[in-house]
Amino acid sequence: MWDLSVLSVVKFFCNRMSKYFLMGLPALLCWLAIAPPPCTAAEAANRWNVLFIAIDDLRPEMGCYGVAAAQSPNLDRFAQTAVLFDRHYVQVATCGASRYALLTGRSPARSKVTRSNTAAYAGASAFQPNERPGAQSMPELFRRSGYHTVCIGKISHTPDGRVFAYNGQGDGRPELPGAWSDLPTPFGPWQRGWGIFFAYANGRHREDGRGHQDLMEFSVENDADLPDGMLASEAIKQLQAAKVRNQPFFMGLGFFKPHLPFVAPKQDWEAFENKNIPLPPPGKIDSPYWHSSGEFYKYSAPFEKTRPLKPAAQRQARRAYYACVRYVDRQVGRVLNALNKLDLARNTVVVVWGDHGWHLGEQQIWGKHTPLERANRSVLLMRVPDVSRPGLKTSALVETTDIYPTLVDVCRPEFRKTQWPLDGQSLRPLLTGQQAKIHAAALSYWGNTISVRTDTHRLIVGRTKKRGASVELYDLRRNQDAIKNIASSHPELVKQMRGYLPQ
Repeated sequence: MWDLSVLSVVKFFCNRMSKYFLMGLPALLCWLAIAPPPCTAAEAANRWNVLFIAIDDLRPEMGCYGVAAAQSPNLDRFAQTAVLFDRHYVQVATCGASRYALLTGRSPARSKVTRSNTAAYAGASAFQPNERPGAQSMPELFRRSGYHTVCIGKISHTPDGRVFAYNGQGDGRPELPGAWSDLPTPFGPWQRGWGIFFAYANGRHREDGRGHQDLMEFSVENDADLPDGMLASEAIKQLQAAKVRNQPFFMGLGFFKPHLPFVAPKQDWEAFENKNIPLPPPGKIDSPYWHSSGEFYKYSAPFEKTRPLKPAAQRQARRAYYACVRYVDRQVGRVLNALNKLDLARNTVVVVWGDHGWHLGEQQIWGKHTPLERANRSVLLMRVPDVSRPGLKTSALVETTDIYPTLVDVCRPEFRKTQWPLDGQSLRPLLTGQQAKIHAAALSYWGNTISVRTDTHRLIVGRTKKRGASVELYDLRRNQDAIKNIASSHPELVKQMRGYLPQ
């Protein structure tokens, strides 16, 4: 039966608009179909649980994003039940700064965090240790609303939510003060801190002082022999606990792969045997933001590390990335299957987010850390009960800072005061299909540089040590890896796109 408030709308419509009833009835029915469902006073706050899944260095290299060579069956199935954002852009193409924007909802134009990985706990942007009038981070807001908040893996910058340096030094204080009820990240045979992040098999890791620096390793048999498999198992355990706890939950689950080094079970490497691994387009971009891929080249590779890489080496490196995506896809599938079996999916918002993109040899770059398209476009999938249209794929330009206000909008957390204004917009109109776009442009930042992405072009305006002030414009309508700077021949378009820059 319809809610009485809805029936009163119909009665009013019929009595006062009878002259236009036949014309207006279709519009009314359309409104009833898309309007948020009425809620009781008890439902007005803390409406949904949240499962937020972050995947490090995951660019849209999946079947649901049209990449035929990828093997991502679990995420592809999830996409059929969710809304896929085809043009989601992060605020900064590095882990810590991107996550800082996500967790605070702040644009780098306001926060000034345009590069730092330690922004949450070091420098002028660091969170205060004591509770403030407003929440300093998204999970803190949900916790202060009565949610049980759990962090497993990498949600902020550190791999378990505690402050430790790469070498293990640090006091282990929470990176996000007051945000998490529990920090149950498992460590297995790896040491606390970054050991689980830069992990190889059997407790070895890049930072253990023993010279482990292999670019890739595919030797273990079982998922739980590596950290991401352990993270998935812990997440399932926490979901089981949430099922019996009479309290809404916010779970942040941060997987490590496909971040370097490329490490996954043997089966994921073998799955691409004799498969066609496409090569990146040839050509090096002539830009001050081209870099020598230092993080990638410092690892020991099973091929000759020429610059540029030879075709066979490129295929091997890309195959290793694909294998890691396949591994993490399976872990996501395990968690989502548990959510369904526990009957929690019907009242849980699920978000899958890549913290930034990654160049897989395009423009002769291997890595992130650029204001270019590949580094800033990343994965965003979102499913909201009773709101999102299953299987909808939108090409609207959206930003990472839109996620925080969206979760506030759809979950209705009881406590809604934030320490800083949220700079993004709710994605609800895109989730329902009511609107085709909410932004005319998406902005990304890198040091002293701002990158503007419109439907057709990318403008990059900034200053570098190499060349000083620079302006670059790339036409991305046919090729997202364009290497020709057309700024000098299109001054009017440059002027128009400059209008999107913050004051």
